[in-house]
Amino acid sequence: MTTELSPDALAGLLDQARQDYAALAARGLKLDLTRGKPAPEQLDLSEDLLSLPGGRYTSADGTDVRNYGGLQGLMELREIFAGVLQVPAGQLLAAGNSSLELMHDCLVHALLSVLPGAESRWADQERLAFLCPVPGYDRHFSLCERFGIEMIPVPMTDGGPDMDAVERLVAEDAGIKGIWCVPKYSNPSGVTYSDETVTRLAGMPTAAPDFRIFWDNAYAAHHLTDEPDEIADLLGACAAAGHADRAFVFGSTSKITAAGAGVAFFGSSPANVQWLLANNSKRSIGPDKVNQLRHVLFLRDADGVRAHMERQRALLQPKFETVQRILQSELGGTGLASWTIPKGGYFVTLEVPEGCAKEVVARAGAAGVVLTPAGATHPYGDDPKDATIRIAPSYPGLAELEQAILGLTACVRLVGYEKLGAA
Repeated sequence: MTTELSPDALAGLLDQARQDYAALAARGLKLDLTRGKPAPEQLDLSEDLLSLPGGRYTSADGTDVRNYGGLQGLMELREIFAGVLQVPAGQLLAAGNSSLELMHDCLVHALLSVLPGAESRWADQERLAFLCPVPGYDRHFSLCERFGIEMIPVPMTDGGPDMDAVERLVAEDAGIKGIWCVPKYSNPSGVTYSDETVTRLAGMPTAAPDFRIFWDNAYAAHHLTDEPDEIADLLGACAAAGHADRAFVFGSTSKITAAGAGVAFFGSSPANVQWLLANNSKRSIGPDKVNQLRHVLFLRDADGVRAHMERQRALLQPKFETVQRILQSELGGTGLASWTIPKGGYFVTLEVPEGCAKEVVARAGAAGVVLTPAGATHPYGDDPKDATIRIAPSYPGLAELEQAILGLTACVRLVGYEKLGAA
């Protein structure tokens, strides 16, 4: 990654980097790029949601949404998101506010009850493991750690996880029960899975008869360009390949309307949907249908979702452009870094020289620019190369974001040139 430098040139660059860092630390910044939270301006776009449903308390079929029941969620809301998530409305559940909660529950139910196609409960099986494409989403890894599920890293490519590695591992090891996937604008790399990857995931032989793809389509509608990425229909591909029960599809409105007060979705085969409903009926008498009706009235239809997401894009796109501009101006040509240019989602991935990520994050934190911990993008918090840093541009205002990225690049130059000087 690095460029050859003469000793004198390196000494000059290192001296300048130290001066830049001292100036950064002297500014007393307090900036936070740790998580991909919507900015207040994004949340303001859904302000009208909070005044709904206004005096109306019945769904399209006449159900009183203030009362118990309706475990599958409002049909009219499921119809709005069926196309977004590529799941027939009849095979889609609209639940509470959190898709992560649904993933948690699916793991718990698989541990404590028998999945369709399974020979026994996961809790009764000798070994449990999940494949984890890296870099990946730290909260997926936290769920595995919580339940003692072994995590096996597989590298990401430009078209999704390395399918040669995935196919080999799942074919030979019956203990591998699943794979985590963020298929569109992946967290944090921004990669969108290719049609070939989807076809291979759907059709690959697995030693475990109860293997599941946890398809976390968190950024299904979160585009940043005029030419949004598209992904193949996993649920349909699994059914066509004779593995109808293989896919668990998740999504939510958390970054569409009100974060933490939206609606989460689960889609799968009829057998899996009935399995989840039967288990969920023991823990809930129904979701918040008032909130679901709010979303129906606010978003109206699939075109309403698209229009709303264009307003979101108008706020987010300048921030991502700012990140790209500063990374290029401050690190381009140095050989000290490479980075992704996502077409959607919420993150930019920065790759620094091997052995430098933790130190860059520590130096940035000491100077008042707080980043996601280095290693969070890998299982057990362990990035073997110590090279990956996740940038979350969404929350700060443009002026604060610019200061934060300038500060980050100063730290990359300092740590990178120190490493070169010590070599």
